[in-house]
Amino acid sequence: LSLVLGGLVPRAQWVPSAWLWWMANLLGMLLVTPPLLLLFRSWRARWTWEAWVLPVATVGVCVGVFAFPPPGSGEAHALTFLLFPLSAWAALRFGPRGAALASLFIALAAIASTARGLGPFFTPDSPPQGLVVLQLFIGITTLTGLLLAAARAERREAVEMLELLATTVRAVHEGVLICEVREPGVLHTVFVNEALCALVGRRREELVGTVPGALLASSDGEDPRRLAEALREERSLRAEVVLGRPDGTRVWSEMQLSPVRANGQGVTHFVATHRDVTATKELQARLVAAERVAAVGTLAAGVGHEINNPLAYLALNLEAAQRSLSAEGTAALPGVRDALGSVRGAQEGAERIRLIVKDLRVFSREESPEQGLVDLNALVPPAARVVLHALRPRARLVESFGPVPRVLGSEARLGQVLLNLLVNAMQAIPEGDPARHEVRVRTGTEASGHARVEVEDTGGGIPPDVLPRIFDPFFTTKGSEEGTGLGLAICQQIVRAHGGELRVHSVQGQGATFTLLLPPAPVQGAGALPVSPRSSRPGTRVAEASQPPASSGRRGRVLIVDDEPRLAQSMRLLLEPFHDVVTVTNGEAALARVVGGESFDVVLCDLQMPGMDGIAVHRRLAAQAPALVSRLVFISGGASSPEALAFVETVANRVLEKPVRPDVLLATVEATLGGGPPEVTTARGAVGGRRHG
Repeated sequence: LSLVLGGLVPRAQWVPSAWLWWMANLLGMLLVTPPLLLLFRSWRARWTWEAWVLPVATVGVCVGVFAFPPPGSGEAHALTFLLFPLSAWAALRFGPRGAALASLFIALAAIASTARGLGPFFTPDSPPQGLVVLQLFIGITTLTGLLLAAARAERREAVEMLELLATTVRAVHEGVLICEVREPGVLHTVFVNEALCALVGRRREELVGTVPGALLASSDGEDPRRLAEALREERSLRAEVVLGRPDGTRVWSEMQLSPVRANGQGVTHFVATHRDVTATKELQARLVAAERVAAVGTLAAGVGHEINNPLAYLALNLEAAQRSLSAEGTAALPGVRDALGSVRGAQEGAERIRLIVKDLRVFSREESPEQGLVDLNALVPPAARVVLHALRPRARLVESFGPVPRVLGSEARLGQVLLNLLVNAMQAIPEGDPARHEVRVRTGTEASGHARVEVEDTGGGIPPDVLPRIFDPFFTTKGSEEGTGLGLAICQQIVRAHGGELRVHSVQGQGATFTLLLPPAPVQGAGALPVSPRSSRPGTRVAEASQPPASSGRRGRVLIVDDEPRLAQSMRLLLEPFHDVVTVTNGEAALARVVGGESFDVVLCDLQMPGMDGIAVHRRLAAQAPALVSRLVFISGGASSPEALAFVETVANRVLEKPVRPDVLLATVEATLGGGPPEVTTARGAVGGRRHG
């Protein structure tokens, strides 16, 4: 290019114009270097209409500018300005490669026309002046094109980066919100992603331009105050906030607020990311509720054990008081009839307390699900009694008992299933109209031989879209004050562990029916159990204070071993009219009397005592007085240890559960003296004792 430009200068004028060589060299590098550098870069051509039109237009304008106007005329100089838009077009639309090629082509066209004596830059009178103008034209055109191309490339990279960031932000699962600081403490939302729109249940158009604080569920409280402080102090904030949705529901969100200092000094924007933690919060609340229920169960078991002792001697003392008031010659005394009525009322109250404690013990056991023969007919009444008080304002309880085979399983776990089903049925019925609603419990035997228990309610039923999910853990349509979504899931788990099946049938608006099916135990003994008598059903008086059984005429010697002196004294007062009674308060004293040679026909021994308990007494008697072991009767307030539980389940001796009813205690002593089972004419399920072995 230097040689071409230099050749245009006459030799006589070449020496004083040597600086033109340096300008020609610079222009050569400026024109040739960019195309050479860009030539080795990968390039995927995009053949659009502009890629065809721009070269044709450039060739046409170059021909029109450099070939037709008179050389060096003002018209020719004016037409050269038509080449600048073409150079800018190439730079803006095709980037550095287009700008370099367009500049090189225009420069070559200008040089070629000048060399042939054509174009605006050919000046026969003053060739150096024409060359200076040519070089300026080439330099300005090339620099303008390259600068525009560089600006375009930089802008394109920035736009691509912004598009990448925007695409990434839109695609993330966490909600992203960007706010602009219009003035101190005042924000306006300028961007939200799809995840945030889905989180708050609003469209992007509804959120952009609004104040971000409007998303909070409440404008009062700790969250808005902490947010306002963070905005005022221009600092980061990490907190859990509650967002409101248009339908009134609330969403817990873990928010991370970060300030953005775009100019390196003041905060121009805030970026907030929101992560939905509603499920986590609900899970935490339900786990806390489950732990609370477990703690209440443990507390109920412990309290029940502590209540049994005073309740036992209360019942025995009331029995003794009734017997004294009913004696001949005293019933006609003034006020005795009223006192007798009061005693009987107190007995009924004590009996109700006994049943409540017994039911609590059944449904709060923490031991492993022991396997035993379970009578479902006997298990339904305790579960019904637990919910009866809360059920009365909602519905009537209707029970229908049929022959049911015994099942092999855990009494406590199956009792929990029945209790949960009854509570579920109760909660399906609103309060206020108990005459119109019913909760029905039916027992029977399937054609396949399985034991069947049905719990049916007349509530609103279960919607079809909800029905497939009712056994899912933590799924519930109830409020947080009524349910955690664990009840039915636990029921199904327990039933499956017993080899059974829990079915549900519901028609919306017509109530729901849950059917519990359990396989019969391999050995049924005497076959299906009879129907539970009416006296054991909830809502009726379970048992009247009965008269003591007829004495066999044999007066025995009874040893009472109990660490509760009042209970031992009450049992002594009950038994003394018929037998000789000796009381001690610990196992060591009892063994000392036996080893010392004293003879006893019956030993009533508390199972759990400090020091030597009933288990140790049994072992010592087996070693030192084996003839007395078969006449040992245990009285238990509830086996609270695995060792005690295993002992109660395997020992062949009679075990009476506290509080022992007076007629049961008397009948047990008579039966032990006679060597047979106690004959007690009380309602099944209210006896308070059981025979093992």
